Amino acid sequence: MTSPSPLRRVCVCIPTYDEAHSLPKVVARLRRAVPRVDVLVIDDASPDGTGDLADVMARSDPQVHVLHRAGKEGLGPAYLAGFAWARQQGYDAVVEMDADGSHQPEQLPALLSAADAGADVVIGSRWVPGGSVHRWPLHRKVLSVGANTYARLALGIPVHDSTAGFRVYRTSGLREITTGDVASQGYCFQVDLTVRALEHGLAVVEVPVAFVEREEGTSKMNDAIVREAVLMVGVWAVRRRTRQLREHLGRRGRSRWQYLEEAP
Repeated sequence: MTSPSPLRRVCVCIPTYDEAHSLPKVVARLRRAVPRVDVLVIDDASPDGTGDLADVMARSDPQVHVLHRAGKEGLGPAYLAGFAWARQQGYDAVVEMDADGSHQPEQLPALLSAADAGADVVIGSRWVPGGSVHRWPLHRKVLSVGANTYARLALGIPVHDSTAGFRVYRTSGLREITTGDVASQGYCFQVDLTVRALEHGLAVVEVPVAFVEREEGTSKMNDAIVREAVLMVGVWAVRRRTRQLREHLGRRGRSRWQYLEEAP
């Protein structure tokens, strides 16, 4: 890693859809745990009034901001909108964090420390030594471990928890990896940005965290999200292998041509 610039301004992006009950608790915990960070609530026109509640919170706390979107478009587009807002405001880093309390704000200082040490991307990982998952049934654990193993082997990446959604990105790195089409909508968005970061040579670090399943509300995980992840990872794997094969054949072709030119 190169000598890092200090993270003076950090924005925590929290996408919301029907999280009126959990959002105030999460933001309060975050403001106590890391008072220096700002918060951006990205609300997709929640019918339960989450956006209005976020506006009330913003009026009472200058470090809380709200970005209202026209409707529910998925996790990926919500984060991209938040990233763009944070870059425009001059933040040095952005944080991805869920609104349901599964990502514990008290663990954010460990992720920020890794970024301060030089990482471009810091992933709060459940599946490295020291990481853990609480209140998940066995089938959810099997699904998550299987999905991450599939992504790691299919894409040839070293990351153990590429689907994790508790992250820190330096905005300088985000500028590189979000240029162009980021088409993934659900949790596959996390895998997409992980691969892009590695392909651009960014320093990606995993820090163990304890993931705690929400006690209230409804999980956003569904069969469509799983299908998208399986399909997209497969497509990316084929593209990656095809590109590697073309590069290999191109190098062999250049070497053969050079040999013929140099032969007596």
